[in-house]
Amino acid sequence: MPNKIRVLVVDDAVVMRKLIGDVIASDSALELVGVAANGRIALQKIPQVNPDIITMDVEMPEMDGVQAVREIRKLYPRMPVIMFSTLTQRGAETTIDALSAGATDYVTKPANVGSVGESINRLKADLVPRLKTHCRGKLVSLPLPTMIKVPAAVSSLAVNGAGHTPAKVVTARPSGPQQVQVLCVGASTGGPNALADLFQSLTRPVPVPVVVVQHMPPVFTRILAERIEKNSRIRCHEATEGQEIVPGQIFLAPGGFHLEVVRDGARFRAHLHEGLPENSCRPAVDVLFRSVARSFGSGSLAVVLTGMGQDGLRGSESIREAGGRVIAQDEATSVVWGMPGHVAQAGLADAILPLPEIGPEISRRLLVRSGGNQPQGSTCP
Repeated sequence: MPNKIRVLVVDDAVVMRKLIGDVIASDSALELVGVAANGRIALQKIPQVNPDIITMDVEMPEMDGVQAVREIRKLYPRMPVIMFSTLTQRGAETTIDALSAGATDYVTKPANVGSVGESINRLKADLVPRLKTHCRGKLVSLPLPTMIKVPAAVSSLAVNGAGHTPAKVVTARPSGPQQVQVLCVGASTGGPNALADLFQSLTRPVPVPVVVVQHMPPVFTRILAERIEKNSRIRCHEATEGQEIVPGQIFLAPGGFHLEVVRDGARFRAHLHEGLPENSCRPAVDVLFRSVARSFGSGSLAVVLTGMGQDGLRGSESIREAGGRVIAQDEATSVVWGMPGHVAQAGLADAILPLPEIGPEISRRLLVRSGGNQPQGSTCP
């Protein structure tokens, strides 16, 4: 039996501490080793209880979650911290601040679920997989299908876990000239920071439209779009129904809606819908990538960034079958090498690169499109 994952819970609300504690106690792989009512107390308790991972409320008296994360990063740079947030604008803004400060991941607090039992079930579904994923070294005897390695010889062995059909293996082609018409990006855990780094590193202006799925709930995606625009100085929208997808701008799927790109004569537009979740996600990367493959064919360039699970695997297959190209983030720079790892395992990636190299590689491919001249497009004023 592997060692249990030691969890420190930090929240000023007694009710939330109790709920989280009950969820931890219900799983034999987890152990609650301490609680704290604010960040200052948490900093005192860390050396006393020696946790493997910390859950951290965003808003607390004396020292809030963002301040606590900054201090934890100074003293314990590798300690995983999962933020607990509310589905409000303030909660979204503070959570993204915490991620920027070094928080590893986040979950939203159960709201309007009707009962304590349902709140516990929601926490089990959202929190427990993250605790195990971010402390996978403690669970070496348990299979974690989202944490995979690329074998020396890529095969068609199932990488999606029991009960899933393996993706079709498409042999990666050498990187040659390609007339890129669109850049599509998918991300999940660790994605907000990865997206910020990626878009800051792109040569600007960007000569093609950029469409993005980041697994996030409503409100959060709007705040994220604003942050991306502020930091990258590339216009970034939370996409709206029927909006024209134009070069030089970023269009982010809104929380709770799938985003597709559809052709409208010579133009391309955003189509939003509330279809069934895919890979337990809405928005889903697979939905976006499939629509991009249909609309742009071989002009598609897809990037799969850090994230839990396998969303983006089927969509990347569609991109490759349409003649497009796929870049996957490498394991070393991913917070979780699930999404890009599955794409790499299936042989769908033309390149598997560290995050700092992905932006320059995209810019190089976009320059091919413009014949080596400085790309044209629109940026923020």
